[in-house]
Amino acid sequence: MRMVRYMVLLTPLALVFFGNVSAVTPEDEAVQTGSQSSDASNVPRRHFRLRHVAELDPEESARIYDLVKGALAKGYAASGFKGAGSYQSLTRYNDAPYESSSHGNHYLNNYANDIARDYGKFEQGAPLPEGSIIFKDSFSVTEIQQRFSGTKSRQIVLGPLFIMRKMAKGFNRVTGDWQYIQIQPDGEILGMTGGKGAEHVEYCIGCHLAREQLDHLYFIPEARRRPQ
Repeated sequence: MRMVRYMVLLTPLALVFFGNVSAVTPEDEAVQTGSQSSDASNVPRRHFRLRHVAELDPEESARIYDLVKGALAKGYAASGFKGAGSYQSLTRYNDAPYESSSHGNHYLNNYANDIARDYGKFEQGAPLPEGSIIFKDSFSVTEIQQRFSGTKSRQIVLGPLFIMRKMAKGFNRVTGDWQYIQIQPDGEILGMTGGKGAEHVEYCIGCHLAREQLDHLYFIPEARRRPQ
C-alpha cells in the first residue's frame, strides 16, 4: 500500500503536518508557501496558477477540506473583513470541493448569504439583489517527487477567499454593481473593486463580464451541485 505524505501550508511561517510526514529537506522540490496573484509586483492578468496539482476524487477533496477549513476561516478572519471568518455557517452550494482552472487550479467551495438565496437558480431567475454576498474559499494539493528518494509527497496549499458582493445600483456599471474582493490565506486583502488594490482584482471583471446576461455569475459544475 502506497503511503502518501501530506504537508499543510497555512502561511509562509506556519506549517502543520498530517499523516506520515517527515521534514522537508533541501533535496525536496521547492515548497509552495501559499497562493498569491500571478504577478505580485505588477497588475496581474489572471489568478496565480499552481503547478503539479494532484487530481482528487470528491471523497478525498471533502476529507482534505475537513482538515483545513478551520485554518482557512481563521486566516481569512485576520483580514478584519466582515464575514470572512464566519462564511462557513452560510448555505453551501456544492457537495464536495471542485477544481477550478479559472481560479488557478484550486479546489473551491461556494457559500452565499441569505440575501443571495436565489444563487442556486440564478440561471433561471432575476439578478441577485443588493447585499448579496458570495464566498468561495479555496485550497489545492500539489504533488512532488523527491529528487533522490524517488518518493512522492503531497502538499496541501491554502488558497485565497474570493468574494463577490452586490453593491448599490450605480456602484459600477461594467461589473453589474458587483464588487470583487480577494483575501489571501494569511488575511491580507489583496484587492477590492473600487478600493485599495483594485488593480489586483481587475481581471475578475473581464472574466465575469462574459456572463453579463446572467448577472455576471458562474456556478458549480453540475456533478457537484447540492440540491437546495
